[in-house]
Amino acid sequence: MDEVPPRPVVAVGLVARDRHGRLLLVERGNPPHKGRWSLPGGAGAPPPHRGGGARPGGGAGGGAPRPPAAARELREETGLEAAVGEIAGVVERIAEGYHYLIVDLWADLADAAVPVAAADAADARLVAPDELPAYPLSPGLAAFLAGIGCWPDGIPVPDDLPSSPGPLGPRIPPAGPAGSPGPPSGSA
Repeated sequence: MDEVPPRPVVAVGLVARDRHGRLLLVERGNPPHKGRWSLPGGAGAPPPHRGGGARPGGGAGGGAPRPPAAARELREETGLEAAVGEIAGVVERIAEGYHYLIVDLWADLADAAVPVAAADAADARLVAPDELPAYPLSPGLAAFLAGIGCWPDGIPVPDDLPSSPGPLGPRIPPAGPAGSPGPPSGSA
């Protein structure tokens, strides 16, 4: 049995949408949650011992993912480029063998974006919000998407998180103007 690492690995994810409001999802090709659909992104190696600096993968030195790391993860998993913006939300996920602190950033995809699965993604698709409930999503993703305004209205949100989601609980979207989540930078 794998133990849970005592310190989280900081990872980055992207809430990437095209101008039609379709959300980019990737089918996970590796554990955890292999075969489930999630947001593109990834975790880096643990922080360096001394001196800071960038980490490989989706993380960034100093514990804060940066837009360049997020853009790199997007290119590696889907072959797409995007304008990466502000933080959409943060989540802590703890289970056997892993402990992640995931910072999701808004991203605008180009109009002609056609994702192609690569790296550790088994598949990649642009999905309209009303199609999301038909996808087997990673645990907690539906609630996060609902919290940032990316879940279809009137559709119940699955409660699929483990009973003890950790000190931060489910993904916590920051409030935008007037309490609403902020849109991706540069979107209309």
